Order: sequence, then C-alpha cells, then structure tokens
Amino acid sequence: MMDNRDFIRVIGAREKNLKGIHLAIPKKQITVFAGVSGSGKSALVFDTIAAESQRQLNETYSSFIRNRLPHYGQPEVEAIENLPVTIVINQKRIGGNARSTVGTATDVHALLRLLFSRFGKPFAGDSSVFSFNNLQGMCPECEGLGKAKTILVDRLIDREKSLNEGAILFPTFKPGEVRWKRYVCTGLFDNDKKLKDYTKDEMDTLLYKTGFKPLHPTKDWPPTSFYEGVVPRIKRTFLDKTDSRDASRYKEAIDRVVAEASCAACGGGRLNQAVLACKINGKSIADCCNMQISDLIRFIQTVREPEAQAVAEAIAKRLTHLISIGLGYLHLNRETSSLSGGESQRIKMVRQLGNSLTELAYIFDEPSIGLHPHDVSRINRLMQELRDKGNTVLIVEHDPDIMRIADHIVEMGPRAGTRGGSIVFEGDLARLLTTDTLTAKALKRKPALKHEVRNPAGWLAIEHATANNLQDISVRIPAGAMTVVTGVAGSGKSTLINLEFAGRHPEAIFIDQNTIGASNRSNMATYTGIFDAIRSLFAQENRVNAGLFSFNSQGACPHCKGLGTVYTDFAFMDTVASVCEACGGRRFTDEVLAMTFRGKNISDILGMSVDEAADFFHEKEIASVLAKLKETGIGYLSLGQPLSTLSGGELQRVKLAAELENSGNIYVLDEPTTGLHMSDVERLIRIMNLLVEQGSTLIVIEHNLDVVCQADWIVDLGPGAGEDGGTVLFQGLPKDIVDCPASLTGKYLKRMLEGR
Repeated sequence: MMDNRDFIRVIGAREKNLKGIHLAIPKKQITVFAGVSGSGKSALVFDTIAAESQRQLNETYSSFIRNRLPHYGQPEVEAIENLPVTIVINQKRIGGNARSTVGTATDVHALLRLLFSRFGKPFAGDSSVFSFNNLQGMCPECEGLGKAKTILVDRLIDREKSLNEGAILFPTFKPGEVRWKRYVCTGLFDNDKKLKDYTKDEMDTLLYKTGFKPLHPTKDWPPTSFYEGVVPRIKRTFLDKTDSRDASRYKEAIDRVVAEASCAACGGGRLNQAVLACKINGKSIADCCNMQISDLIRFIQTVREPEAQAVAEAIAKRLTHLISIGLGYLHLNRETSSLSGGESQRIKMVRQLGNSLTELAYIFDEPSIGLHPHDVSRINRLMQELRDKGNTVLIVEHDPDIMRIADHIVEMGPRAGTRGGSIVFEGDLARLLTTDTLTAKALKRKPALKHEVRNPAGWLAIEHATANNLQDISVRIPAGAMTVVTGVAGSGKSTLINLEFAGRHPEAIFIDQNTIGASNRSNMATYTGIFDAIRSLFAQENRVNAGLFSFNSQGACPHCKGLGTVYTDFAFMDTVASVCEACGGRRFTDEVLAMTFRGKNISDILGMSVDEAADFFHEKEIASVLAKLKETGIGYLSLGQPLSTLSGGELQRVKLAAELENSGNIYVLDEPTTGLHMSDVERLIRIMNLLVEQGSTLIVIEHNLDVVCQADWIVDLGPGAGEDGGTVLFQGLPKDIVDCPASLTGKYLKRMLEGR
C-alpha cells in the first residue's frame, strides 16, 4: 500500500504554458512524459521539478559555494511535496576545448595514469606526469594537443605572380600593406620576378629564413628590424595567438591556408618522449587512449600483475559501462567538443552507473535520440538498473520502445503551446492504449512499407570511401528519390554522407540541427524576414518610420534595451530575471505601443504563436512564410521567441521551412525526427515527400523506422560501430532489407511490420 510519501506531488504548476496542473508521480518507478512538441513536458519536468529540486539543494550550501553553482530561479508552482534530489542528464553537449576528452570526462584517463605511473616500465614519474595537461608530461612541440597547424604553402603563394603583383595570398600581405613592405623593401628580392622563377635559396629566404638584418635594404626598411620569413611571421602573428584580434578577424583566410595534422614530435600522442617510452605489455598510455574502447578493455584484461588488479578492474568496469550503452566505438582521445548531443548524454550516464546512491531522481531528456532501435534496448536496461537500485527515473521521451518499459506514463497536451499545458492521461501503457490521445493513436497505428517506390532519375555515386571507419565502400544514391541511410550509432552514416558525399557533391544543401548563430535578439520573425514586412505594415498604418517598430533600434524601451526583461545579479544568490517595469515586458516605448495594426500593437504581434499569426495576417508575403512554418510542425512557437531558446530539432524545422517551395536541389537531413512526437513524424514524412515530388533529391540519416518505411532506397551500414562498422550491409529497396540477415535495421523493421 503506497502512502503519500511514495509520490512526488506537484501542486498548481504554471511554468510557461502549464495550466495550473496537479500531479502525483510514483517514486522508485520509471515515469515517461509523452506528448507533442510544445505540449509542456519540459516545462513540467525540467523547468519545474528539476529546477526546484536543484534550487533547494543549492540553498543548503554556503554563500561561497552557491556563488560558484548554476543559478536556478524559483519556478511558478504552488508547492512540490516529497521532492528528492535530482540529477539531470540532458543532451547539452559536454563541449570543452581540445584538452577535454572522453578519457578525462569519464575519469578513465586518471585511472590509466595511475596504472602507468605504478606499473609502466621504464618508470617515468608520478601519475600527474602522464597527463597531457601537465607541463612536465606534455609534448613540448604541440603543448599536449597532439596536433600541429601546418601552413599550406601552395595556398599561401601564387607562383605565377611577383611580389609587386601580390604573390602572397593573405589579406595583410597585399601590395601596399605594411607587411608586404617587409619583403619588397629588404633588397633581397627582384620584386618584379615571378615566384616560379625564384631559385631554391630565394624561395627558402622568402618563406622560412628569419632572424637576420638585410644587407642592402631600401630606405623604407626599419633600420632596427630583423627579417622574418612569411611562414614564421604568419605562424607567430595568427597561429600562436589564437585569442588575438587578428586571429579572429582573419579566421576565414587562416582556415584557407592552414591545415591541422598530427604533431610530428609525439605522433599525436600528446606526451613527451620519456612518458611515451613508458609501457605496459608493449603499449604506452597514448596507445591505450587511441584504441577503440572495445579493444582497450581487452588490453586491460591482459594486465596480470596482482598489485595492478585493483586499478585494472576499476578501468575495466568503467569501460564496460561505456560499452553497455553503445559507446564502445569511441576512443578515450576523442575530444568532447566533437561528440553529438546523444553521445554527450550517454557519457554523463556513465558517471552515474558506478555510484551506490539511492532514492535520487534521475531525469533524462529523450535518451533515444541518435540511437538505432538496437541501441535503445541497452538504454532501457540502464533505466531499469537505476530504478531497481531504489531511484526514481523520469524520462521525457517519444520513442515507443522506451514507453514500453515505463511503470507509469503521463501524457501532456492535448496540443502544443497555448493549446497544451494540461495532463490528458496518467496511468500505465495498457490503459493508455484504451484511450484516444495523440500518443495512443500513434502507438496503435499499423506501420507499412511504401506501396510504390520512385524510379531513379539517375545515380549519385560515392566510390571507395575510406574516411574515418569506412572500409573502402562504394554506394549509389538515386537522384529524384528519397534515400534513408541507417545503421547503429557510430556505424559511419555521418562520415559517409556529411563527409564523403559532401566532398563529392558540394552543391548539396545540409539541413542540420546546428545553431543559427542566434542571440536573444534573434527570433522567428527576424530570422524568417517577415518582421521587416510586419514593421512596414505598422509604419504605413501609422504614417511613421518603420525603425520605430524595431526592438533593436529607436523604438526599444530604453530601460531594458528592447529585451523586455531586466537581469539582476545578486552575487551568491540567484540571478533574478524580472519583467521590465518600464515597458511591462513589452520591449517598446509607450509611444510605439500606442500604435496599432488591426487592433494589435507590435508587442502583441511578437507574442503571437505562428498558428495565431497565420490567422491574423493575410498579406501574401507574410502568410506564405507562416504557412511553411506551420507545415513543419512548429506552429506553437511564438514569433518573438529567441532562436537561442529553440531545440536542435526546432531549429532544423525552421531551416526546412525555408526550402519548401524550392526544387531541383540535393537535400541532406540529419536525424530530422529528433524531438518529434510520433504524430508529428507523419507530417514530416509528408514534407519530405513534397520536396522529392518538387524535383529534388533527398538523403535522410535516420533511425526512425516509420521514416525507413517510407524510403525509396535504403543504405544500411554496420554491422557494429567504430572499427566494427563502416561496411555496407545493404543497399536497395525497403521491401528487401527485411530479408537481409546481416542487417539489424532489417531485423527491427520486420519485427515492427509484424506487430511484435
């Protein structure tokens, strides 16, 4: 018999679009929160439950500690009872610089350092010496980065030109510039001589020699200056000072003439020669970090010294956790900044597996993202393991395979934005299937393969692809059709399409989930261009300058600078974001707010959702853009919502909307179902078919089996990840993959079609 303390009780939650909801969440169980995008799942789970738990936990620390912790504002909720300490495992990329790796993020590298410092031969020093972030251990040439930047001379100079004709192809070395004069005024060169006619010594002098005074310079040469070749000058000015103003100003030019390669001194090992010489069973610590994790664990198991067993077992345990959640294809030297959101989330999970803490609440944000159905089963085991230790597991998720392990399901809705924010269902999966909610309808829908596939209008070939883990593969992509590229996480899909295909077909348009370089002043209206048209309508109606209706210009509230919010930093207390008292959060001056268009002021317009705005505006220029945004399933977003607050999936759909009327292009969509409810996937499939019907070629990197069903052509990579992947298991028609015994995708697709 469960009593009141067995539930987390949320009373009167009104954060964002929540409609004052009341909810009891069972503790020590798995609860999945479902519902369409924008229905209020995140507002309830992250912005209310997690935020309040972490805010209260932070208040137990001293002011000195609180000042160094993330700040959480108090959510709009009457009360939350029986609230446990929460650990949020989201998809925010771990990030970090080149010194942050999978090994350092999981603490496996620290354990390896201990192992090598105690048992490696010859002895090289204590564990800190084995760190590439330690001055005593790092390679002196690359300073522990394992990479060196090389200047590509053939891109830096034009041998068909003379110095006077601008032979040095870098912005600050153009004829007439100060740096150009440092060569033409030396008296060392015939300034009208083509570089192709230079002797070997002349070319060496121009490019590399340094540290001497020219014997016969012209009068414009600074008498106290020493000569410096073009290459060392660029290296010193732009590469050795990456944070300098010049380095950022000329980034594009630098990227054109500079390539990154393994450091010649350490071979990419990051450490100095003495440390690299220290080995266990013939392997250095750098060798271990460059091994695929699934191979590294086998090596660690060869360490037999009795004294080393405790450390070796600790390393093996962590590596086993990484393998168990499908990350065995990574290597410890992989920079964390290069990990996807899904990989970052799973790295964070590893940190929780080894602890013995109980009665916590673990909160996951769509852990299925980026995962093949085969990998989702591993995540499910992890969730169940956390629950069985006595923890509460809360999961915001759309994937039906994760819903199937839930003890309890809460569906938010019924729709998105202002039409969401309510609880439409609470109970188990069996009960959900007896209802008529959007999630229940989608779960009960019978999937089927596309009846008729399109005939190719030609073929786009990728021959002998070998980048990263690709095993010299050749693939054909049908033009004028929809191709889905599948395979387990790490099998080589992104390398094949985003690297190899992109290199051969630079005209392809990639619609990804990367940020648009947005600030909190860039929103849906400004990005899509309709805000200019809206401001013009207001200007014409009120016979004033359109600049008045810009929150970045003369019409902005002077107190909050057009943001509508004022941020106050109270040092060790939470930073308080408060509505601007001067404009009431409406961003503009009273003068501007008094001007209307069809009874609405400019702030009212920015507060409208795309759906509401589509009903309000009938002007063709605005209405057509809003219709495309609605079509991609983001009608619940407001016109004034900063792009910096959108998820990757929402940003991708904003970009997709801009392409809906175009034709004759090659489009690549990278996991477009990210963050989409099952009912919204149907809409996305209609959009993808529309693009192809308008004469474009579509390539979709995707795990979602509903999307796979609708392909005209499938390319399946595998069989595993990393070194165990990179081969083509299948390429052909969807109906044939279900009979391919080597394909995990075919196995799961067949199971879904048979209703198992």
